[in-house]
Amino acid sequence: MEKQQQSVPAVRGQGMLEWYEALISAALVLVLIFSFFFRIIQVDGRSMVPTLTHGDKLIVWAAGYTPQRGDVVIVDSYTVYGKPLVKRIIAKGGDTISIDYDAGTVTVNGELLQEDYVAAPTYLGYDVQFPFTVPEGTLFVMGDNRNESLDSRSSYVGCIDERDILGKVLLCFMPFTDFGVVK
Repeated sequence: MEKQQQSVPAVRGQGMLEWYEALISAALVLVLIFSFFFRIIQVDGRSMVPTLTHGDKLIVWAAGYTPQRGDVVIVDSYTVYGKPLVKRIIAKGGDTISIDYDAGTVTVNGELLQEDYVAAPTYLGYDVQFPFTVPEGTLFVMGDNRNESLDSRSSYVGCIDERDILGKVLLCFMPFTDFGVVK
């Protein structure tokens, strides 16, 4: 006995419907990836020069990130500043930080930081007195352009709660002249 093949008549527009479904699925996957794993942030201001400049667009790793000294991070806009801040972690909870404004140097737990990323030595001070011990669960952050950065040296910004860190900056992708991994 032979089976007869039945052909299914083609439905007009079925191919187009499949393309729409594929595009919607791809868009949904991208939204999920950028909601839970990555974020895109734009630099506002000069506090991170020379590492980052005003207008740079950044890709930030958010999922499961644990803050580490030296990382460039994004601080959530819920802070008193009102916008996301791009800063570098200098010290973590329990660390003692000292800044010698005459010499322009920063030490953490008695160890002088080798800061090749700063624009100039640290001469600008605010109202936080040093040596300063960072409270547990918080981070002491500073901009790389130390003499033009409002950061944890000021009680206005203060130490940042670790829960207010959106993630670590991985990559600068725009403008293309600044394209690269952020260190």
